[in-house]
Amino acid sequence: MQLGLIGLGKMGGNMRERIRRAGHTVVGYDRNPDLSDVSGLAELVESLEAPRTVWVMVPAGAATQSVVDELGGLLEAGDTVVDGGNSRWTDDEKHAAELGAKGIGFVDAGVSGGVWGLENGYALMVGGEQEHVDRLRPIFDALKPEGPYGYVHAGKVGAGHFSKMVHNGIEYAMMQAYAEGWELLEKVDSVTDVREVFRSWQEGTVIRSWLLDLA
Repeated sequence: MQLGLIGLGKMGGNMRERIRRAGHTVVGYDRNPDLSDVSGLAELVESLEAPRTVWVMVPAGAATQSVVDELGGLLEAGDTVVDGGNSRWTDDEKHAAELGAKGIGFVDAGVSGGVWGLENGYALMVGGEQEHVDRLRPIFDALKPEGPYGYVHAGKVGAGHFSKMVHNGIEYAMMQAYAEGWELLEKVDSVTDVREVFRSWQEGTVIRSWLLDLA
């Protein structure tokens, strides 16, 4: 499958590499010419065969809106845009309506995995119409971890980024809980090795997690 990918930072660049390793063709664009395969969005679109799919990995807000606006003028009916950044879910509804008026599909994808995603795979929470999501399944399969988990079609447009928002809230709450636990352990004279207490929780306990491993 062919894919255009806009935004080749730490996540976008690794996603391009993982998709290529799965045997797909990725044409990437970034404002940094050292990272780009093409000189601009127009050349990116021209290099893809219809129906085209373009995945956007740029900062949420004005940057994403600008890219969506430009793609809306370059793509054709039957093409699809995927927003894999951290956009607000209500923006997804706006973008889907704007592109849908031109016959262009829109899918939002909450992506978790960070810099470890290249080797471990990315957890994907996807929102959009079934026909658009199904067409992209080979790309989702390339990005997700091996095995039955790591991918969900969470619902209609906006569901992917809404799910990722809740995911991030849980993540921050877990980190806060660990931080408060560390502080409490340091406050008592009887605990002399807080670090080793935390390490002892990495196996066999109900609070073990990847976040704890990273800490």
